Amino acid sequence: MVSGTLFHCRKNSWPPEEYISKATLQLFDFDSAAPPSQAWRRKLNSHASKLKEFSVTFTEAIKMVRLGIRLWSYVREEASYGRKAPIDPFTRERCKPSASQGVPLGGMGSGSISRGFRGEFKHFQILPGTCETSPIMANQFSIFISRDGGNKKYASVLSPGEHEGLGKASDHGISSWGWNLSGQHSTYHALFPRAWTVYDGEPDPELKVSCRQISPFIPHDYRESSLPTSVFVYTLVNTGKERAQVSLLLTWANSIGGVSHLSGDHVNEPFIGEDGVSGVLLHHKTKENPPVTFAVAACETQNVSVTVLPCFGLAEGSRITAKDMWGKMVEDGHFDRENFSKGPSMPSSPGETHCAAVSASAWVEPHGKCTVAFAVAWSSPQVKFMKGKSYYRRYTRFYGTSERAAVDLVHHSLTNYKLWEEEIEKWQNPILNDVRLPEWYKFTLFNELYFLVAGGTLWIDSGVPSSDSVSTRIKRPSNEVKVTKVKSNYKNGVQVEQTAYNGYGEDNHFSSSDKISESIITDCDDVGRFLYLEGVEYIMWCTYDVHFYASFALLALFPKIELSIQREFAKAVLCEDGRKVKFLAEGNWGIRKARGAIPHDLGMHDPWHEMNAYNIHDTSKWKDLNPKFVLQVYRDFAATGDFSFATDVWPSVCAAIEYMDQFDRDNDGLIENDGFPDQTYDTWTVHGISAYCGGLWLAALQAAAAMAMHVGDYSFAEKCKGRLIKAKTVFEAKLWNGSYFNYDSGSSSNSKSIQADQLAGQWYMASSGLPDLFDGVKIKSTLQKIYDFNVMKVRGGRMGAVNGMHPNGKVDETCMQSREIWTGVTYGLAATMLHAGMEEQAFTTAEGIFIAGWSEDGFGYSFQTPEGWTMDGHFRSLIYMRPLSIWGMQWALSMPKTILDAPKINIMDRIQVSPYTPQETGVRKIVEKAKCFNGSIFRCSC
Repeated sequence: MVSGTLFHCRKNSWPPEEYISKATLQLFDFDSAAPPSQAWRRKLNSHASKLKEFSVTFTEAIKMVRLGIRLWSYVREEASYGRKAPIDPFTRERCKPSASQGVPLGGMGSGSISRGFRGEFKHFQILPGTCETSPIMANQFSIFISRDGGNKKYASVLSPGEHEGLGKASDHGISSWGWNLSGQHSTYHALFPRAWTVYDGEPDPELKVSCRQISPFIPHDYRESSLPTSVFVYTLVNTGKERAQVSLLLTWANSIGGVSHLSGDHVNEPFIGEDGVSGVLLHHKTKENPPVTFAVAACETQNVSVTVLPCFGLAEGSRITAKDMWGKMVEDGHFDRENFSKGPSMPSSPGETHCAAVSASAWVEPHGKCTVAFAVAWSSPQVKFMKGKSYYRRYTRFYGTSERAAVDLVHHSLTNYKLWEEEIEKWQNPILNDVRLPEWYKFTLFNELYFLVAGGTLWIDSGVPSSDSVSTRIKRPSNEVKVTKVKSNYKNGVQVEQTAYNGYGEDNHFSSSDKISESIITDCDDVGRFLYLEGVEYIMWCTYDVHFYASFALLALFPKIELSIQREFAKAVLCEDGRKVKFLAEGNWGIRKARGAIPHDLGMHDPWHEMNAYNIHDTSKWKDLNPKFVLQVYRDFAATGDFSFATDVWPSVCAAIEYMDQFDRDNDGLIENDGFPDQTYDTWTVHGISAYCGGLWLAALQAAAAMAMHVGDYSFAEKCKGRLIKAKTVFEAKLWNGSYFNYDSGSSSNSKSIQADQLAGQWYMASSGLPDLFDGVKIKSTLQKIYDFNVMKVRGGRMGAVNGMHPNGKVDETCMQSREIWTGVTYGLAATMLHAGMEEQAFTTAEGIFIAGWSEDGFGYSFQTPEGWTMDGHFRSLIYMRPLSIWGMQWALSMPKTILDAPKINIMDRIQVSPYTPQETGVRKIVEKAKCFNGSIFRCSC
């Protein structure tokens, strides 16, 4: 645990007073309008520099030339079928990435839209595996202010006007709008899943404006967190001596990103909903995917009047142009009420853009305050994969499959966002108020969760393709759609639920004809199926070697989703896919999936049915995947106390351990690597015994032995115990050099390198409440060596931990990955240090990622944390899964009671059993009544 005085000497950095005047902050000190005391902050006029991508050295290029040729050929072949390759380094985005990202919109798994800190909407991920990065500049908030009987007026887009693509003010498109905001007195404050933009006297010096962006990301709430919607709450404070008529405007293009707005056949339609919620529906027709409908709306109140312009265009030939729309708002501050009675617009023609506008107008008295709320929602009920299967998204369980559900979604969000905020604050406040923790850590911990929304997540309602289920679902009764306030307790940001989880049934996900048993899965238990990408550049679902690091976030916040992912992989272990695949690294052929091997990923174009989209190497020969499965399963079991889960996955655990026998070629109990990059570092070759894979194997044996004891399989426990005793002796004899474990037991130039990730297995032992793999002296010596060399010898500890470092203090440049700094590995290393009681080293190590990636002095990777960067800060693979491992640090700081209370005696002493008798072993012994541990993160009353 963190000591009480360790960080008192640190600067309490980035207070809001450095960005906003105290007087303005006091004016917003109500209704959550003021930004929090701890947040990631930027001025709106901050320069959004272009990001620099990594490049390979000449030597690396020579080594990879054959792979490059095969990969290029494969990318072209996939393109000929209209498909993307999972890894495509040859195609570049039209919009170069820049340091301008902010908190994304929406819940998890129903598509997402990112919003830059300057106000632009971009990175549209409405369709699975597709990210349209370019901003849609017509999507804007604007403000119109009239004082003194109209003699004093202000009008401006609420985003600085320095954007690419803006033409001359005489144009009839968005260039004709008032891009008058300098951003000098406007600031952005991010604390995911909320963000605040404060306009401190811009454009009207006597009007203070706060915009609060709220999305329904609520830990342990498996309904609200699936909703594709966000709310924007504007708080207006008039500091002048005269009334001000203020109109806020939201404009939105009928687009799902890129150039989709030009494809034609799109329709806009006004609507008036319940409780004053009204706006415009934008029906978007796609070419090969299910349609999408956006709803943009505002909430009318006693003081707020809502009007709409259902359709305007961006070209001179449009019936109503963007210039006409702007002129109407400048002149009147609202649209005509008759617009609500207009029906659907004529479908757009190819090359024509349909946009919509929603205006909310109010009078603000001198020294008065007013609140105006907008919402955006998108209904994309069906997700279709490239190889044909379609599924309903999770939110359709509560809102049905009609595209018009978008109306219900904006209504629900505008009438319930305050309840969302209550739950969000209840979750976050214990961490934010913990004075022992450094400030950068608190808000970075929450902000790294952006990936669970913007990381291409998909959350479907069940395992049944939509073509196999009823074509039109009945919408749930309206009383089931409301937010239910539940009693929930938080400890260090981790919620303790009041009910137990009984787990999934035995549905098989490898045949499209399979059905889920209604008798086994209840509404409470069924959280659907969840997918998230390795990264927006590496399009593979639930990449397992990376999920090993990222899974701490899901386990802490959405444990039922975490267990469901582990069940998917558990089922996959026992299956084989004999279809032939060409592996690009060597050009050899093999089968797609071997029985007993953990798949690298759940697939790309046909997830669950065609796994292992990754085809660089044959991952059935990788040495880290199976141990990682055993370690994650045991950790999740120990944390949740879910015996049903344990018994369900136990056969797969046994199969995963036994599969690894083939890699112990000298019968010493320890697996050997095969002289190629056969683990998550897939360009970094390993020879013989390795610290990384060997350590994971030792940890997996100990976890399997412990789990075997819990499920009653004592013979398997004895088997794992025997292997562990034998293997550990060999491991230490061959790799321990007195201060750390060598990279591998080979004789290559980097065999004695210091690998930052060498104690990954020990990390999981500590995280699971199991005994240490090695004595404390060796663990601390190794961590100190990594800290002194991999961390502090790289820019004085201001960049994170480099993957490989020679013992002479020079970076290991054996390959591209050995010389990189991996963000998620650095966070995992810091978590290991916390478990070892090395708090100062831990936070200094992790702070390097914050300084290089998130701070104003860094490289600009906020809300797009890459897999890694080079010594000069050039990135590889933006918006990547692994940095979620920062939640491994929080796990170390707030271990669940089930783990803290577990016996700490050595596993060698725990496994003392009577001679094996078949009738007393096996998982059947406890299946009759599966129970949960008291004090688990589910808090069960079994």
